[in-house]
Amino acid sequence: MFNKYFYPMKRLLFVFSFGFAVLLSTFVMAEDTPRIVNIVNFIRQLEPRNAAITEDVLYNTVAEQINVMTKHQFVGTFLLQYDALINPHYQTLLKKEAERGSEIGAWWEITQPHVEAAGLKWRGRFAWDWHANVGFATGYTPEERKKLVDIYMAKFKEIFGHYPASVGSWFIDAYTLAYLSDEYHITASCNCKDQIGTDGYTLWGGYWNQAYYPSRKNGYMPAQHETAQIPVPVFRMLGSDPIYQYDSNLGSHNQGVISLEPVYGHAGGNRKWVEWFFKSMFSDPCLGFNYVQAGQENSFTWAKMKNGFVMQMELLETLKNEGKIRIETLENSGRWFKKHYSVTPPTGFSALSDCRNQNNKTIWFNSRFYRVNLIWEGDAFRFRDIYLFDERYESEYLTKAGTSTQVIYNTLPILDGFRWSVPDNKAGLRFIDAEGKNLTAGDPTVTTLPDNVLKVSFSASGERQFEIVFHEDRVEISSNKNAAAWKLELTTAKNVQLPFQTIEDKKIQASQNGFDYSITCKQGTFQKSKECVFQIIPDNNKITINTKTSD
Repeated sequence: MFNKYFYPMKRLLFVFSFGFAVLLSTFVMAEDTPRIVNIVNFIRQLEPRNAAITEDVLYNTVAEQINVMTKHQFVGTFLLQYDALINPHYQTLLKKEAERGSEIGAWWEITQPHVEAAGLKWRGRFAWDWHANVGFATGYTPEERKKLVDIYMAKFKEIFGHYPASVGSWFIDAYTLAYLSDEYHITASCNCKDQIGTDGYTLWGGYWNQAYYPSRKNGYMPAQHETAQIPVPVFRMLGSDPIYQYDSNLGSHNQGVISLEPVYGHAGGNRKWVEWFFKSMFSDPCLGFNYVQAGQENSFTWAKMKNGFVMQMELLETLKNEGKIRIETLENSGRWFKKHYSVTPPTGFSALSDCRNQNNKTIWFNSRFYRVNLIWEGDAFRFRDIYLFDERYESEYLTKAGTSTQVIYNTLPILDGFRWSVPDNKAGLRFIDAEGKNLTAGDPTVTTLPDNVLKVSFSASGERQFEIVFHEDRVEISSNKNAAAWKLELTTAKNVQLPFQTIEDKKIQASQNGFDYSITCKQGTFQKSKECVFQIIPDNNKITINTKTSD
């Protein structure tokens, strides 16, 4: 009788224990690599570019966003321009929303009431002017920036009883961001996705997604050392298409927009694209964590964003209920980031399917030293982008006001697949064989390794096997021992301006805006060639590139 009941129970106990262990393992993995969503809606008081977009239309947009978020029991982050901050209607609406758990913070576009409250003279064409030398802190001197911060913070505390924890903008200069951190102890910030020329704003070569600690000399440049960084994580906004945003309008000086913003019917307003984007960001392999910013500024109006916004919230609720994502305020994400990372972490993410059914795939890796992008276009493979980070590279806006209506933030290029390309001749670092022919590449396998390392494996042109391993401070590229001769070759479009000054066996020296930087080859050698910019020759089937620009 004992055996009759004991052994079935023992088997049941084993099944339960095994199932619990699997469930616990899954939970731990999810906690180790969380997929984080912030719903960030920022608020303008007026929209001078379109007379039909009245103050009532703008207010109604925010009210409708709140209604939908409340329906799904989502909290979010609402960021206010100064002119919206001092509007009693927004104050009443958002105080109630804060009681529900949402965060109220600051949106750092500068307006006429803000400037005049700080005792400064307004230079804009309208009460809100989007030109960079008027509508952003970069257009003001450091002393003026302090006044703008002080008056905003005082007014915010007067209204809400505390200082804001989050301050966001398309871009915030390092001086302003450091002052916000040092004097008012903000927790988090956010800035625009990488883009070239869109609305006159160029941010290019930065930490592609997730978040980073900026250098005290450059708000767009990740710092390498804790002592040189502003201790405020800056999260990248808008949810760029990881495959197609990069090449948008290739060959021009102005990129298009392929992002999660719900107003765009070809992207964030398109259910097929959004489902693919969420799959890539929440299910495909990633390193560290993955981050998505949903939401939209009220200038686009509820009529234009409604369908996309509602659709996205419905999909996010399903994903949240399935345990695939966590939805939280920007402040909470900032606190989590600061708890887990003392310096900018290595992160990586992938898109291993293609919404356009063209068999394209991509992998992004970021660290405090560099970023890199791999792209598969069918079976054609290349490194599409490599940028280095150096906290010493000072922004032109650090100590003086920018006078241009446009703004430019950049980092240090080794490979720029957008600016160094034309549609029929795309720049890239490609694998070639002994005869100089490009190697084709099979589908990648992405693996995370201990110590925040990302490994990418794939076959190439038959029996060749390649591994690309991304460490925090270096890239290792290797092939199987039986592989035929191979090397890497950098090609670009003709007549593009390149930063390279000298190319030696073990070192390439480059310069941008008078700032010198370099990469070194720890294993393998660089080689000049008439057919390309340079080649990298492996040593014993391996290449190791050091991405540290300084110690």
